Amino acid sequence: MSVAIHKKINSGRKLSFNYGDERIYFERLARTENVRRLLIKVHPDCRIQVAAPVQTDDAEVLAAVKKRGRWIYKQLRDFRTRLEHLTPRQYVSGESHYYLGRQYLLKVGEAPNQVQGVKLLRGKLEVTIRQKSSEKVQRLLSDWYKARAKEIFAKRLDAMLDQALWVNERPPLRILTMQTQWGSCSPNGRLTLNPHLVKAPRECIDYVILHELCHIAEHNHSERFYRLMQQVMPQWEKTKRRLDDMAQKIIGDAPLP
Repeated sequence: MSVAIHKKINSGRKLSFNYGDERIYFERLARTENVRRLLIKVHPDCRIQVAAPVQTDDAEVLAAVKKRGRWIYKQLRDFRTRLEHLTPRQYVSGESHYYLGRQYLLKVGEAPNQVQGVKLLRGKLEVTIRQKSSEKVQRLLSDWYKARAKEIFAKRLDAMLDQALWVNERPPLRILTMQTQWGSCSPNGRLTLNPHLVKAPRECIDYVILHELCHIAEHNHSERFYRLMQQVMPQWEKTKRRLDDMAQKIIGDAPLP
């Protein structure tokens, strides 16, 4: 299973309901855990997903979702307001970019005879290129983030393994850009982490790693899984909310190639 940026489960069918003068659409997903309650998620990009037990018919799902109509509408309104103020990055001097939860000013310098690359100096992300090109700046930053992610994720995994006493040996770790997931754990225990995650605070990185390590013991989001998560990170829900709130800022412009 995986920690989702916008939690991705198997695609389901579309349902809708009216709230005031607006028609609100949502995707129904199958909830595989042995529980009867619904999970409603409004994502930062204004998608709505509802995970419900497979035995619950659509009428029951709609009735339950309508009861939360006011809350859903408020979430949509708040996310729409945020989206209106998001400006796609141009990869030019003066922009701010995230790294380990902090914002750094981007400084692009043109130097035809110097080696191209990225350095973090004096609170700035300094990018040196031979000829000005926003695409080249984006590519260099992408490579830099991936290199930092590989180094930092490995260190944080080692630190989190001290808490994950159920893991017998260090799991293999892969860095892979994903559109909808912060991380995932394969059935054979391989962890995959999104390089975008290195832009988030360290505690958020630790949360995602612990989440995936918990899936080594319990592959589904069962009650046992959440009990285990609570044991190793009692404040995980607060940390998850912090990461969710940052998601649009971190990956809202364009995916890393």
